[in-house]
Amino acid sequence: MGTQLRAASCCQHINGLFSTVPTLSTPSTVSSLHSTDNLNRRQKGILVLEKSVIGLSLKKEIRGRRRRFGINGIVASSNSNVAAAPFWDSWKPPQKASSDPSLSDILWPSAGAFVAMAILGKIDQILAPKGVSMTIAPLGAVCAVLFASPSTPAARKYNMFMAQIGCAAIGVVAFTLLGPGWLARSTALAASIAFMIYARAAHPPAASLPLLFIDGVKLHSLNYWYALFPGAAGCVVLCLIQEIVCYLKDNVKF
Repeated sequence: MGTQLRAASCCQHINGLFSTVPTLSTPSTVSSLHSTDNLNRRQKGILVLEKSVIGLSLKKEIRGRRRRFGINGIVASSNSNVAAAPFWDSWKPPQKASSDPSLSDILWPSAGAFVAMAILGKIDQILAPKGVSMTIAPLGAVCAVLFASPSTPAARKYNMFMAQIGCAAIGVVAFTLLGPGWLARSTALAASIAFMIYARAAHPPAASLPLLFIDGVKLHSLNYWYALFPGAAGCVVLCLIQEIVCYLKDNVKF
């Protein structure tokens, strides 16, 4: 009887030892674990992809609605009132600069414009017997661009001379083909703007040169010389004066 009890206790002890030993994974269980892990990763990747696609579609839909209803530049204020669009901002006066322009910044450009028109007037006296004039209206606009805002694209030498010569030649061509009248004016102006955009030579004063030639009977005798005189020739004089004005603005301040 005692022997049987000892044998039974030994068997129980051995069974307990084997129960505590960790079971080894068979190849089938390892492959199943790998497959479930890959499946979880794929599911996570699909979820991330779906979220990104949904986000992009929402962004596109919001942009489309903004374009459809024209609310790109409108900003809502805290009082639930819609603020002014950028279109109305262009009608407002510009914000005051941190420092007002000095007296020299005002005087030198004004003096440069006075000297420029005085020199062109003297040249007019010399050219008076030939019936041509250098003091044409577009050169007054050129003075404002060169002296008041010399850092703008319209004041670049390339823009100025390319536009002056090209637009003047377009005016001569329009008058030659269409004669005087509204059709020649509108065609010449449209072609001049297209030329300045294509040549990347925006210079607003040059757009008036074709109209000046079509309506100016005294200028018809110049024919294609109008492309160089008086517009481009007058700009040479103005450029020389602009250099002096810019030097005085930078070095003589008061």
